[in-house]
Parts: sequence; C-alpha cells; structure tokens
Amino acid sequence: MRRWGFCAIRAPGCLWLVAQFPAPLASVQSRMLIRMATPLLPDSRTEPDGSALIRVLSYNIRSMRDDTAALARVISACDPDLVLIQEAPRFFRWRKKLARLAAASGQMILSGGATAAGPALLCSLRATVERTEDVLLPLTPGLHRRGFATAVVRFGGARLGVLSCHLSLQKDERYDQAGILLDRLAGMGVEHAIAGGDLNERPGGRTFQRLADGLQDCWATAPWGGEYTSTPVQPHQRIDAIFATKGIEVLGCGVPLGHPGITDTDLRAATDHLPVLAALKVPAS
Repeated sequence: MRRWGFCAIRAPGCLWLVAQFPAPLASVQSRMLIRMATPLLPDSRTEPDGSALIRVLSYNIRSMRDDTAALARVISACDPDLVLIQEAPRFFRWRKKLARLAAASGQMILSGGATAAGPALLCSLRATVERTEDVLLPLTPGLHRRGFATAVVRFGGARLGVLSCHLSLQKDERYDQAGILLDRLAGMGVEHAIAGGDLNERPGGRTFQRLADGLQDCWATAPWGGEYTSTPVQPHQRIDAIFATKGIEVLGCGVPLGHPGITDTDLRAATDHLPVLAALKVPAS
C-alpha cells in the first residue's frame, strides 16, 4: 500500500505546506501538491454591523470506531463554531458517545445522531439556537436509511440555516437526495444557509454538480489548505464538501493540513476521512 506524508513549516500568520507526497521520497518531485505560505483562516468574531465570521467543520467520524482522543484533538484545534458530522454513533448508548466527543472537543450537541440516521450537528457556546429538526429521507429497499441533521442558529445579528448530510452510495438515490437537500434549505425560512457532508461523489459527478449549481462549493470558491478528503492514508479524491448560499462570503475552505495543533498522526488515527474546514462571513439578517 502506498503511504503518504506531510511536511509543514509554520511561519507567523501562515501555514507553509511544504509537501504532500507518497513514500518513498524518490517520488516527491513527481507528486508535489504544494501550497506555500497559505494564510491562516481568520478567527471567529462578530462585526459591528452584526455580520458574523464563523468557522464551520465537516467531518465523517466513522461512528467513532477509531482513536476518539485524536478525533477530539483535531476538532478542538480547528476551533469551529459549527461541526457538521457524518456517521455519528447510531446504536448502543449513541447519545453518550456523541456527548463525550462534544465535551472533549469543546462543543455542545445541537441535533442529529441516530435520529437522523447518522448526520449530526455540534456547536460552540457562541451559537444561539432557534430550532432543530432531524429529517429521515425516503428509504430505498436494500439500501441504508439516510437523513439530514438540521438547525437554525444565530451568531450576533446573523441568522443561519445549517444542514449535515451523508448521501447515498447509489447514484440515482444520491441525485434525488441532493434535490431534497436543496428543497430543505430553501424551506428553512432563512436568507443564508450552509450544507456540508460526505457526498460519496467527486466534483465531476452529476449530484455534486447539482449542489454546486444551486450553492457555492466553498473549496472551489476560495481554496485553502488541502483539497482531497479521502483517504487520510492516501488522499486522492474530494468527496466531502461544504456548500453555502450565494449571500455568504467564503473566506477560505479546505483540509486543514498543517494547521496549528493538527498532526498527520492524528488525522490518520481519527477516522477514515479528512475534515473540511471553512471560514465564512454571514451577513446580518
């Protein structure tokens, strides 16, 4: 199996991502995927006009079957205001497991888990919660049940709809679920909304494109950090993404490789996906 490594040097106010490469070192030059002097994403804050700068993290945590301490460290280091989780624990004592992760990473449970068939939402104490709703999608016989974890929250004067999803492995069902997702965002009664999750599809696919046509693909809008989210051992595809409605300003979005407090070891140990971190400016409502 080919193994990948990362080399990062921190400069004041920047991440110097020197290399993302497969071992052995002889192949470094042919596989260089470098972004040098990548500025750090801005910290969360509320502006005088009521608009809010927030950090949003989307992360498939594989039912917390891996190193949960590493998982908590990665989430904590990203310092998110919202965490859009996929594959949250769904079975025995699932609430307790999710609560432990939230506590260990400085977050609170917002919605989802088993009641949404896997997607979940965590939030920081900065969020004011208006409402939450877990949505179960139509079940196709022989396939896994899917769902959305949704909420409406406020940061300062900014009101925001939030949705976490994990779309189907079956292409036709996945495409239909993308349409339901867009309808759900449009029906949340908010001007601004975000959606994120594991799409089980690359950007060239029709489901991914359906979402990108109706929303901003945050990585494509303002690429930052790394692109590929699967797998941590051999990153080669982007199947996880964060989307935002048109009025939201995307300041940066990507995999937080070399981010302060995040190590390659923890990213490999935490789960079988890499996280996606975005900094967004949400206008006051």
